[in-house]
Amino acid sequence: QVQLVESGGGLVQAGGSLRLSCAASGSINSDNAMSWYRQAPGKQRELVATISSGGSTNYADSVKGRFTISRDNAKNTLYLQMNSLKPEDTAVYYCSAPGKKRRYWGQGTQVTVSS
Repeated sequence: QVQLVESGGGLVQAGGSLRLSCAASGSINSDNAMSWYRQAPGKQRELVATISSGGSTNYADSVKGRFTISRDNAKNTLYLQMNSLKPEDTAVYYCSAPGKKRRYWGQGTQVTVSS
């Protein structure tokens, strides 16, 4: 059974930093690409960053230069380092990975950036 468990969210002032973690278990491992998505109130869920099994990364334009996605394959854990946070980064952040038949999601972790 696949499990994705996020942690690390919280309340931070604008300009601050947070690091999110996502512990993966089950059939999700280093062979899978993994992503971070976010959903702000009243908005659609959007892709924030992706890291491939080989370590290649892609970012949404809105977070380029501020966020860094990484993974520790030995711990089967995905990370999102978020720096220079802005109030518009406020959202629930989700870890996600594709399976053979469906995409898997974590439960989400709330990030709130105050101005």
